[in-house]
Amino acid sequence: LLNDARAKGRGSQLGAFVKLSGPGWLQSAITLGGGSLASSLFLGVLGGYSLLWLQPMAMVLGIVMLAAIAYATLSTRRRPFEAIRTEINPALAWAWILASMLANFVWCMPQYALGTAALTQNLFPGLLGGLGENGGKLVSVLLIFGLATAVGWSYQSGGRGVKLFERLLKILVMIVVVSFIVVVVRLLTAGQMSLGELLTGFLPDFSLLGKPGAAFEPMLAEAGKARAYWTNLIVANQQDVMIAAFATAVGINMTFLLPYSMLARGWDRDFRGLAIFDLSTSLLLPFLLATTCVIVAAASRFHAQPADKLVDNAAVSVRASNLEVPLSDRKLASGYIGMVDARLKAMGTEPADGESYTDAQRLALPLAERQLAASLVKRDNADLASSLTEVFGSRLANIVFGIGVLAMAVSTVIILMLINGFVFCEIADKPGNASVHRTGALAAGLVGTLGPFIWGEAQAYLAVPTSKFGSVMLPIAYWTFFAMMNSRRLLGEAMPTGTKRLLWNAAMLVSCCVATFTSLYAIGTGDTKTQLFGFGSLGLIVLAVVATHVMKRETPSHTATSP
Repeated sequence: LLNDARAKGRGSQLGAFVKLSGPGWLQSAITLGGGSLASSLFLGVLGGYSLLWLQPMAMVLGIVMLAAIAYATLSTRRRPFEAIRTEINPALAWAWILASMLANFVWCMPQYALGTAALTQNLFPGLLGGLGENGGKLVSVLLIFGLATAVGWSYQSGGRGVKLFERLLKILVMIVVVSFIVVVVRLLTAGQMSLGELLTGFLPDFSLLGKPGAAFEPMLAEAGKARAYWTNLIVANQQDVMIAAFATAVGINMTFLLPYSMLARGWDRDFRGLAIFDLSTSLLLPFLLATTCVIVAAASRFHAQPADKLVDNAAVSVRASNLEVPLSDRKLASGYIGMVDARLKAMGTEPADGESYTDAQRLALPLAERQLAASLVKRDNADLASSLTEVFGSRLANIVFGIGVLAMAVSTVIILMLINGFVFCEIADKPGNASVHRTGALAAGLVGTLGPFIWGEAQAYLAVPTSKFGSVMLPIAYWTFFAMMNSRRLLGEAMPTGTKRLLWNAAMLVSCCVATFTSLYAIGTGDTKTQLFGFGSLGLIVLAVVATHVMKRETPSHTATSP
């Protein structure tokens, strides 16, 4: 079909491309998960419209590298792990596959946290909230794990039920995406934002890595001598969210999924053009539309706006501990208390009772500082759902948001479990083995269940630190694919030459360098332990790659002879 369409001209070829697209939509399903949703929401909360450019840029750079691994895989028809291990560098191959496995484990945790928050805060706050915080978490985790495992294991046998469930999840995810689109359209038509304001947000502004968004300026100006303290806090939060957003656009585990999904469809070198088209349309366009609308909706509701009932509340500590208060409100109050108390400690103020600060001491903090604390407090699902309130009303907004987030979380858990099954099969050198695949899938699913229990802050925010961890590992994949595209030993006559090679290398170098900068920046802005672990791990990988490369070059080749 593809070759016939190509012979008939570009119009027929485009029609065939649209008909045969597939792996790009699978990539879209995983990237439009809880991580991208949470990153987009917090980008809007902290940066407003000024950070609309970040995720599309990260996605374009990621598509360049995904296109590279797709080109190499379809040109050789070899499983990438085996090809890299034997033809490029065994240390790079093992670093890539182990980093992908770690990413599956780590990224499963925020999906469970988001799903749990959707169930306990948005959909069934009364029913699950009555079980206590840990009781509600336990029931939610068991439901998500049971559902994801049942569907994931069913993939081995296929069946109509799995396909129907997939369609249902897609419909539910689309409901929440369309809801955010409606919010943006309403903001534009109501004159609450202009099209020019929106388009300006797509102009890259790297200065936001080192300065707060402009909307914080009035409160910072009022903070006086405390300006430096709050500026540093805002910038640190912005850096974390920007790095997380970059990492969730294209994660290292996505780079593992793509080539294997293409091989499973029977694609070969005739499909290389289709692969690039598939990634550019099925992955980029839905991602761009969804993340833009989520950022705009969150920015309009939360950016530089203090959370309600915190700034002038004389009994905020009671609100944080009263079990009759909704869980989301208790967490919001606790987060605010933690931020204000940290500021009081930095000022050298002693707790009134020797152990903890009182609400009177907190209220004595200047108004501008309390407003900054209430603006920076980490919102959870119940708060974030209010970005849809103007369209749906309070209760329906929670239902729509909760259903969409739960569908995103469950679908992402399923895909992460499936990827980890493929990883285990490759490590065991047993491709397609059902038992090994299910073991790998189960391992990722079980590790993910820890997410809601080990993270005490806003459940939605767990996606930020875990994604920051994922950004550290991304350059491993990117530099590996760069080496593949420049290996004549692997690609043979399929290796690009002349102008095409220059263009490929230029695009890949930009992607690799930006990913490396992001990785090093993420490590460098962490605490001492993070820096030691991060730089130490990357150093060991580089040493292993160099050592195996030298050993490979120095190993003499032997010609087989008869004894």
